[in-house]
Order: sequence, then C-alpha cells, then structure tokens
Amino acid sequence: MQWLNLQDNVNLLSFIGAILIILITLVVVGKLFKSMKEEKSQGELSEHNWDGIGEFKNPIPLGWAVVFFLSIVWCIWYFLWGYPLNSYSQIGEYNKEVQAHNEKFAQKFSNLSAQDKREMGKNIFLVQCSSCHGITGDGINGKAQNLNIWGSEEGLIEVITKGSKGMNYPMGEMLSAAENGIEEADIPAIAAYVASEISAIKKTENPQLVAKGKELFVTCSVCHGENGNGTIDGQLVAPDLTKYGSAEFVVDVLNRGKAGSIGVMPHFNNGLLNELQKEAVSEYAISLSKGE
Repeated sequence: MQWLNLQDNVNLLSFIGAILIILITLVVVGKLFKSMKEEKSQGELSEHNWDGIGEFKNPIPLGWAVVFFLSIVWCIWYFLWGYPLNSYSQIGEYNKEVQAHNEKFAQKFSNLSAQDKREMGKNIFLVQCSSCHGITGDGINGKAQNLNIWGSEEGLIEVITKGSKGMNYPMGEMLSAAENGIEEADIPAIAAYVASEISAIKKTENPQLVAKGKELFVTCSVCHGENGNGTIDGQLVAPDLTKYGSAEFVVDVLNRGKAGSIGVMPHFNNGLLNELQKEAVSEYAISLSKGE
C-alpha cells in the first residue's frame, strides 16, 4: 500500500482539507494574538460574574464559527462518502492480503507429494499443536488428546469409555460409557463395529465382536444417527463417524475447535491456517495413530 497516493481522489481531497484546516487555524490564532496585544476589552457585560470577574457578551469569532462548521461538514462527508464506509478498510486490506498470500501459497505447493505434505504438517504441528499435545503427539500424560491412538480403534475405545467434551456440535458433550449405561465389557464390541463398518478405518482387531457391536450401537445412534454420520432429520448434530480415522475428520476438528481437560482448543477456521496447511497437519496427525 502506498502511504501517500495523491492519484486517489479521497487521499487528495483529504490532503487538501488538512492543509486548509491548518492554514485557517494559523490565521485565526494569529488574529487573536494580534487583538490581544492591540485591542482593549470593551463592551456589554453579562449579568453573571464569578468572584467579581465579569464576562463580556462577545459574539463567537467568525473564524471559529467557520472552522467549526467546516469541521462538521468534513466529518459528515468523510464518514458517508470517504474511506470508513466507501473506500478504505484496514480489515478489508488485511483480508485481501491474506487471500493473495494464500493463493500464492496454494499455487507454490499445489503439487506436493504425500510425503512432503506430511512433512509440512509436522512442522505446523510442532509450532501450533505440540504445546498441548506434545512433540510426539502423546497428549503429555493426559493433558490433551493422545494423537498416537486417536483415529484408531483404540482411540474409539478410549472415547467411548471416557466420553468427549465435544467439537461445538448441537448435541454437545458425549457422556462416558458408564453415564450412557454401557457395560465396560461391551465397549470393545461397539468400537469394533464402528471401526470396521462405519469409520474410514474399515478394519478391526476383533471381527468376532462386530455383530454384537451393531446391536449395541443403537445407544450411540441417538446422537450419531443410524449410519453414524451425525445427521438426524437432515441436520448435522454430532461428529460424522464415517470420517473417523481420516484426515478429513481432523480438518473438521480444526475448523470447529474442541473442548479438552486443560481448556478449549481454538478453531483454526479464522485464517490462522489456510486449507492446504490444515490438510497437511491433519495428514500428519492421522499418521501418528497409524505408526507411519
């Protein structure tokens, strides 16, 4: 952005107006100083006085009145037709710069290999995520989500057992198994069914429990829907379990934010990360649970 662009009509008029205000002010101040030196006070006194000090009934100096009137006109013009509502906006300029940067960024890294995207995601993770999740993604002894299992069948068992504080969905917090009336022995069966039949994992370490888990999933379908996609009556009300185990599920978490035991993970859908960066860090995060 050019600091002083006189080819812009608004800039030019603002500059001329500022010079006129300064000149008029100097003229008025000069006349006042001159009158203070040369003229003697005279005229009719007002009826009010303070400690014997009276006040002349002098009219408002013409220069003051003119400058005051012009200032009002200037303010109205500037607000309605000048930069605030019509042309210039710092927020708008920032958003344009961010958009231009993201376009260049996406173009520069448009042909990243899967490995290079994961490396980009690792670097972003170390800067943005490791302070809570740890540099290895282990959650720092329960302080945050353990990403080494999150996205796997083991992660499903953990969340069914302990519950989840939610990702800003209408259904809110997911209760623990005990609070939902689910027996501890039935948790692996539900996890096996979700892992193999609903989620993006598409496999389970306990195939013999899938049938039983399907029957027990009715408790979960109250929020997640019969198909596990989190949609009830056409409205998305809970996490879409069909994406669980994929980078797409992680992107959804980044966009929505998530409550945790040590506070709230902010959402990254505010320009802090662009779409490619969110995809990259999601690919890296999901790779941790796969041991890649």
